[in-house]
Amino acid sequence: MTYVKNERTLACAAIEVLETPDARGKAHAARRVARDWLTRGVECCHGPRPVPARPARPAHPVLKRPKDVPRRKIGPAPEGRIALLHALAHIELNAIDLAFDIVARFAGNGLPEEFFDDWIAVGDDEARHFLMLDDRLRTLGASYGDLPAHDGLWQASMETAHDLLARLAIVPMVLEARGLDVTPAMIEKLEAAGDTESAAALQIIHDDEICHVAVGRRWFEHVCTERGVEPVETWQSMVKEHFKGGLRPPFNVESRARAGFPETYYSPLAS
Repeated sequence: MTYVKNERTLACAAIEVLETPDARGKAHAARRVARDWLTRGVECCHGPRPVPARPARPAHPVLKRPKDVPRRKIGPAPEGRIALLHALAHIELNAIDLAFDIVARFAGNGLPEEFFDDWIAVGDDEARHFLMLDDRLRTLGASYGDLPAHDGLWQASMETAHDLLARLAIVPMVLEARGLDVTPAMIEKLEAAGDTESAAALQIIHDDEICHVAVGRRWFEHVCTERGVEPVETWQSMVKEHFKGGLRPPFNVESRARAGFPETYYSPLAS
């Protein structure tokens, strides 16, 4: 059967990604759905299905509380670099699910087709990032699932499952924007340790995340316009309500600006 391009059937394809437990399998499923959607053809999905409260995940890594996951120290020995890359791969796996969750969860909100094009493209990027990091782990003699990880990112995102505007405020404009702040220092440490291959992978991720923050900011402002609310004040209010811990400087002002995300949004909330 042929695929009809609309939100309802795309939601089914997105749910298939969410329900794929194997990490690399999930990434490949995400890339396949993205390729087929963006080229105007996907396998048929049979009717609406509920969005899972949690995405399917592999048996490993073991999930712990954030404070119980050991800190990473980057140096010449591979263990610290493996721990860093593993933690980043876990973030990217969560990011795959978040991109496809926003497609499936909010498909019935009367959004324009460009919204789904953007978030499917983001999900494709996150899948590519995960595979790139897992490939790098394997080069270093490890793989995703070898080390413990935490569930904080998914738990933070579920705080906004009820409201598209809140989801856009927190996931791309807080969590992904934070990645822009911290990644350059990681790249410097990897280069200092002589791991130019991992540093190059993180540079690719950083540059792509600028686009992801821009997508989030653009659709946040679109929904604000639709609801007749002022974007900056609304974003600040939602961050106070839905994000625990506050916004902590230093900020990567340059990369945030490249995403169209000016200091007027976040500087007043810096703690």
